[in-house]
Amino acid sequence: MSVWEAIILGIIQGLTEFLPVSSSGHLELANYLFGLEEPDNLKFTAALHGGTVLSTIVVFWHEIVKLLRGFFKFRMNPETIFVINILISLVPIALVGIFFGDAVDALFTSNIRLVGFMLLVTACLLTFAHFAKPRTNPVTPKSAFIIGIAQAVAVLPGISRSGATISAGLMQGVRREEVAKFSFLMVLIPIIGMNLLEVIKTPAGETFATAPLLAGFLTAFIVGTVACKWMISLVNRGKLVWFAVYCSVVGVASIVMSFVKA
Repeated sequence: MSVWEAIILGIIQGLTEFLPVSSSGHLELANYLFGLEEPDNLKFTAALHGGTVLSTIVVFWHEIVKLLRGFFKFRMNPETIFVINILISLVPIALVGIFFGDAVDALFTSNIRLVGFMLLVTACLLTFAHFAKPRTNPVTPKSAFIIGIAQAVAVLPGISRSGATISAGLMQGVRREEVAKFSFLMVLIPIIGMNLLEVIKTPAGETFATAPLLAGFLTAFIVGTVACKWMISLVNRGKLVWFAVYCSVVGVASIVMSFVKA
């Protein structure tokens, strides 16, 4: 992989991790177009996710510090309740990782037909959320678990994690500002865990190109920081339906391209 390819993939990851268009789906499409091979690409993908995790931490730094301070007071307060709800939301993705991890990994083979159909599912979720009646409910343990199920389903390439989780929250009446913050903070633990597993699973002495890895990481971080702030603004203004149109167009194009190339 060249540095320029790494930068392009970093831009794709930085934008699509936060915008509701599926980062995994777009990376699969990019892998297909660039002809990138496994397994080195899995390590590179983990590095890209690390860049967007760092951008999330930067954007939500003050909120994260506030949550940690409140949580470590070891008494029930709004911060502790928020952290507990995040932990509840992680149960579905943890179960998927434990029992279906290998099956999920097997789906990442640049199968653009699958990506196309899943992008259409993302478009449907965003459309349903757009027409959901705006309400001002807080995140509850029940809504946190349902949002967590949406995150677990989003392991499929083409299902947008941010799109699925934010849509799940909006359809339950969670207020826009809170569901956006919850969606972006709940992903930190799973992605950090995934990156640690990639490091642990890397055989001793195995090397890979440092320059593309670093270029992809930094690009994903910079672009992700901008995209994260933009996405928060879009959620608050209720402008996600346009991404449903985008996902529909790209999804149909991917399906058509898969049959043309077959």
